Amino acid sequence: MNSSQSNKYIMAFLATVFIAMTIGISSDAIFSTPHPEAEGYVIAASEGGAPAAGKEAPAAVPIATLLASADPARGQNVFKRCAACHTGEKGGANKVGPHLWDVVNRPMATVEGFSYSAAMKEFSQGGKEVWDYEHLNKFLTSPKGYIKGTAMGFAGDKKDNERADLIAYLRSLSDNPAPLPSPEAAAPAEATKPAEEAKPADEKPAEAPVAPETPAPAAPEAPATQPAN
Repeated sequence: MNSSQSNKYIMAFLATVFIAMTIGISSDAIFSTPHPEAEGYVIAASEGGAPAAGKEAPAAVPIATLLASADPARGQNVFKRCAACHTGEKGGANKVGPHLWDVVNRPMATVEGFSYSAAMKEFSQGGKEVWDYEHLNKFLTSPKGYIKGTAMGFAGDKKDNERADLIAYLRSLSDNPAPLPSPEAAAPAEATKPAEEAKPADEKPAEAPVAPETPAPAAPEAPATQPAN
């Protein structure tokens, strides 16, 4: 009786194992998703900041050149992006960022009552660095790229014309706007050619020698005619 009972348990166990294996094999066959031989789309992620092989990164346009054609009126529209974190009017309060009244040529990290990041304090060298046009241009291009660790959340403006318009508008936020930088020379001076040696004024060019003239041979005289008799 016990042997028969044991055989039943063993048979039940084996049947269960068989059913489980059958279900597993069937599931693999039904829901199999083989990897395609060729990818449908290939998305190549480009490495930022590295120029393509054989190509040099384009030279940055000097800020003096950009400001020569900048428009503060257009810059006022660009400033609307900044207004969420900065005020621009005289006597304006600090917000997420310090006020920007009279910011051009203002010593960095010196606005009273504003808590600057450690990175900005270090970059400012205790207020020795000022927000000149060059610093503003590079910082507004990429804040976190120019000052590592800054708390400014703005990603930057890569468009030269928009950035120049914005800086021109920031310049106008002052009772005494800072003078614009002088545009640099567009092209280097041409190399001068060595001057030719001057010839004395009284010196005349040598003339080619003239061969002496040979007199033409005289024509023979006709014989005198005899008077007729």
